[in-house]
Amino acid sequence: MGKSHKPQHMGEQIRKILGDMLIKEEIKDSAFSGTMVSINAAQVTKDCSYATVYVSCLEYSSGSCGEEKRSEILEALDRSKGFIRKEISRRIKTRHVPELIFKYDISLEYGARIDRLLDSLDIPEEEEAPGEEDFGD
Repeated sequence: MGKSHKPQHMGEQIRKILGDMLIKEEIKDSAFSGTMVSINAAQVTKDCSYATVYVSCLEYSSGSCGEEKRSEILEALDRSKGFIRKEISRRIKTRHVPELIFKYDISLEYGARIDRLLDSLDIPEEEEAPGEEDFGD
């Protein structure tokens, strides 16, 4: 039997719908004020019964979200699960919407940390990369 693309397709649809709901401020919760919340991915199990939604955030004032703000956002999303699932069902016209599990995605912060570490190294830039030679005229 061939591999089904339904879970992958449903995950992408969930990511888009939830992102759209956050942009349009359809989920009303004070946890989102002063914060930009991003839906990075949604992975759906093969049987489409569970979807793990990976979330990240940035605070407008400080840039990064602290541990307290992260858990506040995850709790707000958990409180809104019923509404979110109802909207997903309505928008993609499916009878069964996976149970949503929200997790904080640290990959963006990790990447930013690596960039800062690399920038802090005092490595002089070379005019040409090693191995590059001028093959001109």
